[in-house]
Amino acid sequence: MIQIAPSVICADFSRLGEEVRALESAGADLLHFDVMDGQFVPNITLGALVLESLRPCTELRFETQLMVREPDSL
Repeated sequence: MIQIAPSVICADFSRLGEEVRALESAGADLLHFDVMDGQFVPNITLGALVLESLRPCTELRFETQLMVREPDSL
């Protein structure tokens, strides 16, 4: 079965809750989050606290790609 999992990395982070709800309304099956720590890769993106704060915004499953040096610390 094909599932649609848009990446949230392109979202407007100042309106992340609205963006997540819009993706759900558009028919996304789950949401993809790239978590980067600035050490394993040079970029920094969303962390665990942001993902936790988005949980009440949607019932969609979250898929995360961890690009972090110490994943156990999340």
